[in-house]
Amino acid sequence: LSLWLRRYRPLSMRFPTPLVPARLLRRYKRFLADVELEVSGETVVAHCPNPGAMLGLAEPGMRVWLEPNDDPGKKLKFGWRLVELPGGHVAGIDTGVPNRVVGEALTARVIPELAAWPDFRPEVRYAEKSRVDFLLSGEGMPDAYVEVKNVHLRRDGELAEFPDCVTTRGARHLDDLAAMVGEGHRAVMLYLVQRTDCARFDLARDLDSAYGAAFDRARQAGVEAICYGTTITTAGVELGAPIPVLA
Repeated sequence: LSLWLRRYRPLSMRFPTPLVPARLLRRYKRFLADVELEVSGETVVAHCPNPGAMLGLAEPGMRVWLEPNDDPGKKLKFGWRLVELPGGHVAGIDTGVPNRVVGEALTARVIPELAAWPDFRPEVRYAEKSRVDFLLSGEGMPDAYVEVKNVHLRRDGELAEFPDCVTTRGARHLDDLAAMVGEGHRAVMLYLVQRTDCARFDLARDLDSAYGAAFDRARQAGVEAICYGTTITTAGVELGAPIPVLA
């Protein structure tokens, strides 16, 4: 079934509105970006759906792709989705995309490490003050708690890294997953690399040593770490091949 789905029905998180090209002028206040539309030359403000540092992905002059919208309830009429990179590569900057991509993959059961579970629910409360991205379940099987992290940092060759800035919340999630293993469940940290120029994955311990320590604790407790790449076009984002985890 997995092979059939990959060959005949590609999984793709598709953008609902065709993207338009623009040139990045500046990103500011984390969630805002001034851009110049390529076709008209008009300068507009776009929503940047990414709270992270976006190292190397928010340099003025970069060619970006925006999703227009005509929703009267939205103040900003463009959402920033992609960044073009050297060598014909591209990165997705929307941190909401990985959960949508993984959700589709779980439905189709094309992630081998998680394909045994027939059912899943998103955003389930657990631990003291967390929501797990996906809770997988099946009759006669231990529950599987799956956290998904967006990865788009690249500083050295084809190495993808996480995080790109300090993430106290991310460290807490690792400790929460470790607690679930202690209760007899399965726990998986899934890193999704949302750029097309990476072939390996490791932690950026120099950017957040506390996250690195939490990762080590979680692995020792039995939390699994897996990583997948993506195929990205202006039409959408698709689950890619597995990427080795070096951490």
